[in-house]
Amino acid sequence: SSGLVQHYYHKELLVLGINGFYFGETLMASLGIKEVYLILYNSLCCIGWAVVLAGGIKTLALGVEEDGLGGSLSNIYAAVSDILIYSQTAALMEILHSAIGLVRSPVVVTAMQVGSRVAALLAIVYAPSAQEQFGAGVMILSWASVEVPRYAFYVAAIVTGDATKKTPFPLFWLRYSLFAVLYPTGIMGELSVFFAAASDAAFGEIFGEAFAKIVYAYLLPFIYFFGSPFMIMNMIGNRKSAFKKRFAKPPPPPRGLVWPVDEKGTRGSTGTNKAILEAAVRAVNPQLADKISRAKGWRFNYVNYLKGLVEEQCKSPQAALKVAEAGLEKAYELFEYVSEDGSTVSFKESMCKESKSKFYTGIIKGDGEKKKNVLEIPYKGEILSGQKLKDQIDHWVSYGTIESTAGEAMKKCVDNPGWLDLSDKYFVLLGAGSAMGPFLVLMALGANVIAVDLDRAPIWKRLIGIAKASSGSITFPIKVPRAECEDDNTLFENAGCNLFTQTPMIRDWLLELYPREKFTVGSYAYLNGALHVQVSLAMDAICRDLSEKRKGTSLAYLCTPTDLHLIPEEAHSASSAFYKEYSGKLYCILMRLLSNGKFLRKNARSPVSGEGGSFYIVNGISVAQGPNYALAKRMQHWRAIVARGKGCIVSSNIAPSTSTVSVIQNRTFAWAYEGMPYFKPYEIFAPETSNAVMSAILFYDLNDSGSAGNPKTKLNNPNELFKYGGFHGGTWRCAYEVDSIGEASVFIYFGRLAMPYVGIMAAAVVAVGAKLMGFL
Repeated sequence: SSGLVQHYYHKELLVLGINGFYFGETLMASLGIKEVYLILYNSLCCIGWAVVLAGGIKTLALGVEEDGLGGSLSNIYAAVSDILIYSQTAALMEILHSAIGLVRSPVVVTAMQVGSRVAALLAIVYAPSAQEQFGAGVMILSWASVEVPRYAFYVAAIVTGDATKKTPFPLFWLRYSLFAVLYPTGIMGELSVFFAAASDAAFGEIFGEAFAKIVYAYLLPFIYFFGSPFMIMNMIGNRKSAFKKRFAKPPPPPRGLVWPVDEKGTRGSTGTNKAILEAAVRAVNPQLADKISRAKGWRFNYVNYLKGLVEEQCKSPQAALKVAEAGLEKAYELFEYVSEDGSTVSFKESMCKESKSKFYTGIIKGDGEKKKNVLEIPYKGEILSGQKLKDQIDHWVSYGTIESTAGEAMKKCVDNPGWLDLSDKYFVLLGAGSAMGPFLVLMALGANVIAVDLDRAPIWKRLIGIAKASSGSITFPIKVPRAECEDDNTLFENAGCNLFTQTPMIRDWLLELYPREKFTVGSYAYLNGALHVQVSLAMDAICRDLSEKRKGTSLAYLCTPTDLHLIPEEAHSASSAFYKEYSGKLYCILMRLLSNGKFLRKNARSPVSGEGGSFYIVNGISVAQGPNYALAKRMQHWRAIVARGKGCIVSSNIAPSTSTVSVIQNRTFAWAYEGMPYFKPYEIFAPETSNAVMSAILFYDLNDSGSAGNPKTKLNNPNELFKYGGFHGGTWRCAYEVDSIGEASVFIYFGRLAMPYVGIMAAAVVAVGAKLMGFL
């Protein structure tokens, strides 16, 4: 009996061994050399730190009764010193991995993190007094407790191929949770090691007493004081993002307007994004188009090709229009439209057909009192109008926050109150509930708004509620006849539509609506990431057909300041002047040196020559917003100049950086917004201010024949449409490119937050330094 059991036991082990061998062989075959190397590197680091952790815990457990907790912690370094040195020194390879592209971590951030560890390692290795104090043990245990799950997580992420969803949950949880306790304890331990080393005679003899005191007693604690909160807040954000992705519901089956299937079998955006820009450029420059098709690392290199595209457009009016038309045509050809039955056609083909289904129409007229035809701008707790508003406009112009053409447009709106009588005007708002849209302003002025937004009851409860209290009217699509909506709640539930899945149906509804009226169609819907391209293309299809099939239709867009724009020569000169002023400031010099020129890049670029003269371009693109955001806004530019070229009035002006929820939900952008006004002439505006000023410029474009949006106004290049009326918030005239001031602005923000504590910190550092130097 026992022999039989033993036989089957050994047989089972053999089977497990064979299966394990084949699994390992299959895994190795599926991984590249890079992945195999990273698995080995991370595994060895994990093992090394596991030995450190085990040795530290053993020393602590065995010594705590005899030496006490503090004494036991003080003995940990001696017990694990050799393996600690090897394990932490191996982390220097992470800087190399980042620099050569083996991993996606930023080189500068990685170097700073590893560098701080190496500084602490030097202190503890060469300063006996640093080794023999409890903080050394706290530091070592904190490091090891973080690193074991971190390296194990990296191994699991490479093996499973998905760091977010496929890694074991306990490991995932430890990776994104332990920092809450271990970062503070590790920082405390590192600071104790720094201060001990600063006063250690042996350490001072090796590195110099002055160096030891300046670096370890002053400089490093100062850096930790300001950098630690940023690092911890960054990890909190990473944790929130990782958990959100981990537990996100799988996407629904594709419906409506979707990205095409790529060569990997997924509906990724990179290939299509590149193909659209390539097609646009190929219309005028095949050589540059070939470079785009071969481009690698699109996520971080797309800006260079967008610059080339805009420069090609500057060569002639014909070139500008050819690029725009080719880019839009390619987008319609590549994107797909999936019907309810699952059949798929190109988006171009789907928009050539009339929809079989139809919307019903809901109309509600407000019973609110009509306001006076007076332009009012909410600003910093006040309502500005009349001369007070003009004075503020003059201040914005003189400071450089807006262009003079934007100022003149708003002043004309003040002087022409008749422009604000909107009782006979019809505005189609695609994305009526958007934070940056003009819905509130239009309702207050008694306009007739045709609202297009998602079929979500809370959205329509808000929009219809505002309309009822106004002197205007709201018209909207509903799924059932109005008579079948017995109460408001039923109406809210049946109102609205979906720009993705019902694009042809929305277009058809709008074509038939109020046939005798002239529409102004505004594209205001916004979504994150790849969805923004989809919603922009859906809006474009509606704008294209309405502007071409309904006589007298005008278009309205809000351009972002974070884009490539043609700008006035005066703005270019102002930027150059600010650059001379700021380039001599100590803070700016340090930021450029520490970033090796990555931060605070000069904003003013050399002009581009073309038919009609020289054109000045500002690069306001923020790489962090991604190529999809840039493509979505570029398609709006393309439609704007194509429609204007066909005789359509187009209001397409640059709106300022605005603290909308969609922007400040990104904590980095929110921090940067707080620090950006340090760089003149930046100003970040509240949504209500942006809405009001951009509405005023819209009214000017629709009423003044001299507006750049009027096709009768002569422009040297179609892209000069965006050169006038810029309420850019300072982006065009700042000394530095907007994408290069983010980090500097964040540091300024945290510096201001820390100001109340700086005095206390300075006093504490002076006291410690005096003690170390023997004055106390």
